[in-house]
Amino acid sequence: MQGTYYTLMLGNTLAASLIWGVNTLFLLDAGLSNLEAFAANAFFSAGMLIFEIPTGVVADTVGRRASYLLGTVTLAVTTILYWMLWVWQSPFWAWALVSVLLGLGFTFFSGAVDAWLVDALKATSYTGSLETVFGRAQIVGGVAMLSGSVLGGVIAQVTNLGVPFLLRGAILLVMFVVAALLMRDLGFTPDRSESPLRATRTVLRASIRYGLGDPPVRWLMLASPFTAGVGIYVFYALQPYLLELWGDEEAYTVAGLAAALVSGTAILGGTLAPWVRKLFRRRTSTILLATITSALVLVGIGLVRNFWVAVVLVALWGIASAIDDPVHRAYLNDMIPSKQRATVLSFDSLMGSAGGVAVQPVLGRVADVGGYGASLVWSGVISAVAVPFVLLSRAQKPAADTAREVTPQTPQ
Repeated sequence: MQGTYYTLMLGNTLAASLIWGVNTLFLLDAGLSNLEAFAANAFFSAGMLIFEIPTGVVADTVGRRASYLLGTVTLAVTTILYWMLWVWQSPFWAWALVSVLLGLGFTFFSGAVDAWLVDALKATSYTGSLETVFGRAQIVGGVAMLSGSVLGGVIAQVTNLGVPFLLRGAILLVMFVVAALLMRDLGFTPDRSESPLRATRTVLRASIRYGLGDPPVRWLMLASPFTAGVGIYVFYALQPYLLELWGDEEAYTVAGLAAALVSGTAILGGTLAPWVRKLFRRRTSTILLATITSALVLVGIGLVRNFWVAVVLVALWGIASAIDDPVHRAYLNDMIPSKQRATVLSFDSLMGSAGGVAVQPVLGRVADVGGYGASLVWSGVISAVAVPFVLLSRAQKPAADTAREVTPQTPQ
């Protein structure tokens, strides 16, 4: 079961990361301005915002496996459409539309895969820590991301910016076959007793009750627009910013370095997360440390003008984010009942997408007017707004804040 989870993580991340190192350059090469390129990314976030709850309901009422399979097909098709827009030098409205559909594809994954894993762990009497499992998954994802981002940059360099998108679509179709053969819902029985519309209302009410209605979960979710929203912008802004510092705007391999750095630090962060967690009694202490460090480092990245110093700071930002992720996910999962898990996790992702919708066009405009450095400084300032919300979640003193191991449950 853990092996299947790591396999899905490996394939998904490899497919996604093939384009991460060149995505912004791809959009600019298609004739979009910085504002339009990051607005296209914002429409992607808007797609996730719109479809998070409906696809979360699919995972909670039809099944986690079904949701994953739908996601792979949707992403494969929309990735090929993205490539076609580049070939045709399409107008912005077309990019906006397909970006929304890309967001739909990712929402089938968000929440569903983690919910599938946690339910299966409980059903099979796993008693270790969630941080350990999520940390290992992050290592696997980091290896895939490192390989994919470097490979994507090299492939774009020797061919063109469109080929990594074609390869991504092909890998996603392979993952559809893998998931169809290996993935089974364990510890969870989908509730199909209601019509889709009624089920949506029922699960939405329950997800609000266990999400925004639960104070420690609510405050943690309200931090997501500032951390996740900024994180999306920073990841893609680093590509042209590092090229700018390097001095060659067509060095696509260097652009892939930004994604490769983040993936390499994801491996390190996934290794360190369980160890860092042990240093603190409460999970929120680790989350606060990572959030504050990330904000300060982003300001530093925006202020420096030396390529190699920027590379070191990007690595520090990646490590802080990578340490935060497994602890954040473990903390949130431990506060959510199984039946509503996928939808509530999707709701958390929705909050991050909402931040991306608001933040990316604004920061893209800042980059157009004042340069990427200025936009990264503002990224650090905005992400720091998450700190009070984490403190408010901590103040509720939930049992999940000090939990160390998974509590086995009887399968539903």
